[in-house]
Amino acid sequence: MNDQTQHIKTVPLLINGQLVESKGSRHIPVNDPATQEILATVPCATHAEVEEAIESAKAAFETWKDTPVGDRARLMLRYQHLLKKHHDELGEIVARETGKNLEDAKGDVWRGIEVVEHACNIASLLMGETVENVARKIDCYSITQPLGVCVGITPFNFPAMIPLWMFPMAIACGNSFVLKPSEQDPLTPTRLGELFMEAGAPDGLLQIIHGDKSVVNQLLVHKDTPAISFVGSVSAGEHIYRTGTEHLKRVQALAGAKNHMIIMPDAQKKHVINNLLGSSVGAAGQRCMAISVAVFVGESRRWITEVRDALANVRPGVWTDKESAYGPLISKQAKERVLRFIQEGKDDGADCILDGSKCEIEGFPEGNWVGPTMFKNVTTDMSIYKEEIFGPVLVALEVDDLQNAIEVVNANPYGNGTSIFTSSGAVARKYQHEIKVGQVGINVPVPVPLPMFSFTGWRKSFYGDQHAYGKQAVKFYTETKTITSRWFEEDIDTGVNTSINLK
Repeated sequence: MNDQTQHIKTVPLLINGQLVESKGSRHIPVNDPATQEILATVPCATHAEVEEAIESAKAAFETWKDTPVGDRARLMLRYQHLLKKHHDELGEIVARETGKNLEDAKGDVWRGIEVVEHACNIASLLMGETVENVARKIDCYSITQPLGVCVGITPFNFPAMIPLWMFPMAIACGNSFVLKPSEQDPLTPTRLGELFMEAGAPDGLLQIIHGDKSVVNQLLVHKDTPAISFVGSVSAGEHIYRTGTEHLKRVQALAGAKNHMIIMPDAQKKHVINNLLGSSVGAAGQRCMAISVAVFVGESRRWITEVRDALANVRPGVWTDKESAYGPLISKQAKERVLRFIQEGKDDGADCILDGSKCEIEGFPEGNWVGPTMFKNVTTDMSIYKEEIFGPVLVALEVDDLQNAIEVVNANPYGNGTSIFTSSGAVARKYQHEIKVGQVGINVPVPVPLPMFSFTGWRKSFYGDQHAYGKQAVKFYTETKTITSRWFEEDIDTGVNTSINLK
């Protein structure tokens, strides 16, 4: 640790019910995205510390798996009460370390609380099945049983919601859990862990380990971690899915997105524009369900100028500014990446009709600011269309009819979410039926399901499921022979959504 960071708080590990200082020699600074102030340093846990965490989780599982389901549910009832009690405090932690405006940060926390509420009803979700006389005088029944030590690897963009998607449901089902959160905003997950212990969780049930690729790989290949859940970039998701399944684990990995909003000429223009603003640049575009492509069908292309003018009035700012629409990007590397895509769009011949690359916020010259940006005359072979930008950049495509729009969306390599705005029930039904995307919204810009529904994606947005293990997974890995270390060359872990149902 250098002189600059000696006085800065070091984020602890949570091992066997205790917050402990890591013995690791390498520490990563946690920067305020608006000022670059170092809020804390996060350690890279040692190999021995990861082993200790897994062993502790394994020991806790042996007792927890036999704990009555009602007792598990009551732990979640106490936990959701504490999360609600500390809701505003958690929101401020999220806002400060991610740069989100305060209301968006509080929404991050609340959407996680909804999952914990769902975990309170775990008993009804764990019921098995019974069939009498499957053969003469032979009955058959199924029992849902926990797996063991489950692992969650989470991204920076929702430091409260995504961990809360994972460990409460896994633990309520009878598992123990090792959480490896993003090193870019570890303060929120740490506070979530503290409150979980305060709720009365047995020692060792939840472990929180920080670190880099070596920690991730140790968790992926360990013989005592049978299930992995991941949210992040495509390259990271591919690596985690292939490595985990190679070692015969159940893996679910939700990765990148390029979400399209289809705008029909019969849609209500004002409703379209209002919904497009927040869904495209909200949270600085750092959402897996962000609308990054607006597909204008037929005469609706005449609204492009009005969309641009509305976006031009959207103002980013710091989290304490109640008038700001969104905050800075998470890191300087993230900003550089978005600016690179904006330049590539210009170089490829797209018309940049709104350019936020020179955005400045008075009083915060070091912030990772990118203003609302919009392109038109974009073709599907351009990088700004093909790749997930993960910034406040909206790409406008123009097509002649609905069938053209469907073909464009279905040809895209991603399949996380999409929406259509129309006044026609027939058009909505056709789109919903023919589109090959995980979540579909009808006159809803961001079709995020509530916890009682599954959250999924198609194509490069999702890898694996509950049953992704065994010989088929190894066969897939062997035949593809794909390099699995590429994601570690990236400094940014772009975030997407996932669900957890580790029973």
